Amino acid sequence: MAALTLAGCDAAGTFGFGKSDGQGAVTPAGSTKLVERDVEAPDVFSANDQGLWDGRPSLGGVWVAHPDVTDPERVIIRNEANGKFVIGALFRRERDLPGPKLQISSDAAAALSILAGAPAPLNVTALRRQEVDTPPQDAAPQGTVEAPAAMTETTLDPVMTTASAAIDTAPAAALPAQTAPKPAAPQTTSSLGTPFVQIGIFSVEANANRAANQMRSAGMLPTVKRSEIDGKAFWRVVVGPAKSKSELNALLKSIKTEGFSDAYAVSN
Repeated sequence: MAALTLAGCDAAGTFGFGKSDGQGAVTPAGSTKLVERDVEAPDVFSANDQGLWDGRPSLGGVWVAHPDVTDPERVIIRNEANGKFVIGALFRRERDLPGPKLQISSDAAAALSILAGAPAPLNVTALRRQEVDTPPQDAAPQGTVEAPAAMTETTLDPVMTTASAAIDTAPAAALPAQTAPKPAAPQTTSSLGTPFVQIGIFSVEANANRAANQMRSAGMLPTVKRSEIDGKAFWRVVVGPAKSKSELNALLKSIKTEGFSDAYAVSN
């Protein structure tokens, strides 16, 4: 089973300053941001074959299995018979199992409108994260700002002069004692490259929340992450982060005990 993520994104921007002319007109400046998105990577994995759901309910959300897979991947699964697609996980299946090479989960079958025991033509393509530039967005047009009216200097009247003198001669008020700033709360960090465990990808939010609640009931801390690709929403459920390799192994063991046998470690 593989998963699609999409997750949290780093962004960097460039900033410009507007120029003003002698009349005070302001020219708006634009900015460019870097965002991450999933793009198809057929060089990593691509398969066009018949896919089958055997009719049994399955855990782990949306996934597909193929005998040529070595590592779990995020993939887009297309039903070429009706044009429907879904994001899911890609896993390895045994070569000696009977039937088509592509085996899909019950959630994948529901999303792709595939009936139990009825093979359908599927296209499965791996996904990879890629940084792209978003087009600059100009600020809303600003009207011309009028220059302030000229100011003239005059002498203070007697009342203002007396008040000014009183302020100058008054003793400085005692400044309140400044308290030392509180130290920032320590942040949870992990030295692992893949500190989270992904239990599944779901095309229905309610199913993702149900899996997350099962993890909470087992004493673990799950997170449901919503992502979208080509206008299609999906939800990943991850547990973690683990602070050490031993903690990660313990998480994996606990999750698989709950029935999610295809759970695997991910970076986020």
